[in-house]
Amino acid sequence: MRYADDDMEKPRQHSLHEPPLHEPLCEIAQCGLPLALEAMGERWSFMILRAAFNGIRHFEDFLDALGIARNILSNRLSRLVEAGILKREHCADDRRRIEYRLTPKGLDLLPAMLALRQWGEKWQLGVPANPVLCDARDGRPIAPITIHAHDGRVLSPADLTWRDGAEIEAEPSRAPLRQVP
Repeated sequence: MRYADDDMEKPRQHSLHEPPLHEPLCEIAQCGLPLALEAMGERWSFMILRAAFNGIRHFEDFLDALGIARNILSNRLSRLVEAGILKREHCADDRRRIEYRLTPKGLDLLPAMLALRQWGEKWQLGVPANPVLCDARDGRPIAPITIHAHDGRVLSPADLTWRDGAEIEAEPSRAPLRQVP
């Protein structure tokens, strides 16, 4: 981060009680958070997604693994399919059976799911859950999910600010903003 010597102010330190970010909250239509929450809904949708990440694919297997009521599971699976998070496919070996598979849109929720899990372990459970999610290559636990700058630095809330996208695009020395597919 650049500081006062190169025309930028040093970031102000924030107390735990003062929010460091000042996003225009009236611009709800321009915010992805309400749309994400609308797509995911509530607890059961997250639990279904967790099961899908763990290889569950069939309706009956979701029922057994989650202990969810049939009507709620049916409703949530339909909503996740409508949102494009899961897709329904006929099983290759038995065309009468249906599988629910994660789409690329669903797979993109993994970092958010892991961040929520890590938060729950830290602030609700007070201990890491078992089993521990590890890197398949070296068998070591994954690092905490964090916010990273464009150059890989880990950022804290005090390091963040909101800026207008057009203003950033207009800067000649900056790379273009990432495109949302």
